[in-house]
Amino acid sequence: MHLSEESMRAVHLLAVSAGILGAVPALANEDVLKRTANPAEQVLQTVDYANTRYSKLDQINAGNVNKLQVAWTFSTGVLRGHEGSPLVVGDVMYVHTPFPNIVYALDLNQDGKILWKYEPKQDPNVIPVMCCDTVNRGLAYADGAIFLHQADTTIVSLDAKSGKVNWSVQNGDPKIGETNTATVLPVKDKLIVGIAGAEYGIRGHITAYDLKTGKQAWRAYNLGPDAEMKIDPEKTTELGKPVGKDSSIKTWEGDQWKTGGASTWGWYSYDPKLNLVYYGTGNPSTWNPKQRPGDNKWSMTIFARDADTGVAKWVYQMTPHDEWDYDGINEMILTDQKIGDKERPLLTHFDRNGFGYTLDRATGELLVAEKYDPAVNWATKVDQDKSSKTYGRPLVVAKYSTDQNGEDTNSKGICPAALGSKDQQPAAYSPKTNLFYVPTNHVCMDYEPFRVSYTPGQPYVGATLSMYPAPNSHGGMGNFIAWDGTAGKIKWSNPEQFSVWSGALATAGDVVFYGTLEGYLKAVDSKTGKELYKFKTPSGIIGNVMTFQHKGKQNIAVLSGVGGWAGIGLAAGLTDPNAGLGAVGGYAALSSYTNLGGQLTVFNLPN
Repeated sequence: MHLSEESMRAVHLLAVSAGILGAVPALANEDVLKRTANPAEQVLQTVDYANTRYSKLDQINAGNVNKLQVAWTFSTGVLRGHEGSPLVVGDVMYVHTPFPNIVYALDLNQDGKILWKYEPKQDPNVIPVMCCDTVNRGLAYADGAIFLHQADTTIVSLDAKSGKVNWSVQNGDPKIGETNTATVLPVKDKLIVGIAGAEYGIRGHITAYDLKTGKQAWRAYNLGPDAEMKIDPEKTTELGKPVGKDSSIKTWEGDQWKTGGASTWGWYSYDPKLNLVYYGTGNPSTWNPKQRPGDNKWSMTIFARDADTGVAKWVYQMTPHDEWDYDGINEMILTDQKIGDKERPLLTHFDRNGFGYTLDRATGELLVAEKYDPAVNWATKVDQDKSSKTYGRPLVVAKYSTDQNGEDTNSKGICPAALGSKDQQPAAYSPKTNLFYVPTNHVCMDYEPFRVSYTPGQPYVGATLSMYPAPNSHGGMGNFIAWDGTAGKIKWSNPEQFSVWSGALATAGDVVFYGTLEGYLKAVDSKTGKELYKFKTPSGIIGNVMTFQHKGKQNIAVLSGVGGWAGIGLAAGLTDPNAGLGAVGGYAALSSYTNLGGQLTVFNLPN
């Protein structure tokens, strides 16, 4: 909603006369709304509040994308995994790196000349505490400031013009295993941030800080007492019913919730009409399910929270009593589509557990839950019968239950592997096709849980894993798929040799872009999936493809720099096949195709 200055003054005067100025909620951030509506720029990692990763730019289209060429490149000077994407505000591009989380402001009028550089001084002891590479999912822009959440959990507001620090605040404590890899989301007058560290037995939370001052506005934990979770036992619902008193504590044994994980290192969405922020929580700690009987709420859960107060409106736990490390942190994509004859406000989520979920984002009603990789075998289905006792729950296959098989037993052939049918690599949605474009992992695992004790700041994992391509399939470890979220069906699927660990971008030019772990930028037809273009960049791509317009010309940009969980062997020089929580052996062949390197590549069409 956009109010004129006169209306704003009237609201202000009304508030003053009523003596309630302090109680008037801020309007949706006008600057972010205005700039996300302008396809020439990109001010959020998610492209828009709805996380669609869709651009209205169409100069580059299915008919001419094969003519793309490299316009200019930029070396970040940092190795390890480069996740996230650059931002573009006006004539300036903002580029971030993995640890030490350098930020560059580049002049688009001079092929990326450096305008300023911010290099934080962080304690390198944070590196070994970061679970799966030193990645960072990028910056956000609002109200003339660039926001960065560093690895050591320092949140920084930088003046977008000069790079000068406006404010900085500490969000967590690396000494107990709290770190950060995620981006942030500016909503209204607040900055929404999360925390990583479930592999160290932290207690996950989401926090809102004042955009202008950095002062904490609210914090909501994902586990524990109702008050600390900002859960109302009567008004917060799951699948239409109140969650009831002590909904989290009752599902943990004793004080286990205090080291229960459920971190928030993924993505955030926001619906300005409903004023709700959406996000997912990660795995419960430890990875040994025998050590934490119960449903372990609210790990593995989609949360819908009021942006002003943090109070949870609804929750939905996808994987109760997780036995496989299927973190629920992947993005929530907000669309308005018809289910049956009725237009509904939808939320679509591709979970690590291999199910694609569609819910009503206003009420949390479950509408669709289907497998988006046919290899998924740990559960037969999600029960969608409202009259059933197991409504909304996955029906677990005993053979693949690491809990039922027990400690020190190697459960074999579980699909997907712990890194999920999709990890953090974000999907895209095109309103032109009504399809979601999903970068996926086609990987299975063996999983052996063992007893582990909790020590602050030390790994609290308790399982040994090995990963490999899904058997009886195309032999590769990834697919790039198109998904109908209202029907819960795959429309087309392109096999890939390795997991597709890059974020997708859909455009009005009927093209979808993504990157591969070998380093290819690929463009495919949004209707058919036909490959239209590919170009090999210097290092594997785990960054998210973005597009912007400068001086009337559309550009495509992507960060290369192999790493992340899938590329951790290369990134950290690991050789033990079970290292990297099982990923090193699974992705050993990657070293024959690419090498480390941090580079930005910008493409456009010839004049």
